[in-house]
Amino acid sequence: MNTKPSELYGDYSPHKSEKLIEQFATSLEQRSKPVPVFFRADDIGVSSQNFSRLLKLFEHYEVPLCLAVVPGWLTDTRMKTLRAICDPESELWCFHQHGWLHRNHEQQGKKCEFGSSRHTDDITHDLLNGKRRLESILGNTVFQPFFTPPWNRCSDETIDQLAALGFKGISRDQAKRKNPSLLPDFAINIDLHTRREQSADLGFAALGQELMRGLEQNMLGFMIHHQRMNDHAFDLLARVLYQCQCNRLINPAHFTTLYKRSSAP
Repeated sequence: MNTKPSELYGDYSPHKSEKLIEQFATSLEQRSKPVPVFFRADDIGVSSQNFSRLLKLFEHYEVPLCLAVVPGWLTDTRMKTLRAICDPESELWCFHQHGWLHRNHEQQGKKCEFGSSRHTDDITHDLLNGKRRLESILGNTVFQPFFTPPWNRCSDETIDQLAALGFKGISRDQAKRKNPSLLPDFAINIDLHTRREQSADLGFAALGQELMRGLEQNMLGFMIHHQRMNDHAFDLLARVLYQCQCNRLINPAHFTTLYKRSSAP
């Protein structure tokens, strides 16, 4: 697993961060209604100092967080550690399924755990194993039936199987979606930590563009990878969360709340 912070957080400038947030807040003031916002933290299962720091930050600002848990990584022992860090039953959290083992099965092309090359029976087997494991370790009241595919992509057949297994929604990358989903798709459109720009300036510029597009699309979905966060990354995230806490034109939620809103008559 790559744990190196992106270039945005290497040559980091608090001034550039402040400017980015100011531009974001100014754009928000042009809205007549609050914009829905969610945060999704991927690759959850093994606790660490960064993971604990992430949860404490969301607790401090009282902002909901969707936690994408890799079933094969979670054990009873690791669950005990998780309970020592936070209260899993808190309404702040939406613990949901992130694949099965986070393992690539594609021989060619983009990485994918649930890609088109896999047989339907194998897809169903892994989805069900992951679901049952999370229900057993997390408990039915903590586990929420939403699915984030590793690498933000999966086959249409996978989505069909998710629906058959009782999942309520999926969360992919808006830029990677090829077809409309049978399930509600709470797609991320802002990547905080796996950026590939070669400089901080380019990273800030691209991040600002993603924020503006999210406002145009009337949904801001932030993707978080805590393993790749340093102090600078936590600083920027704290600034964003402060806006979520204080700005009347931001409506933070997690998947369970978003699903209820989408299903309301």
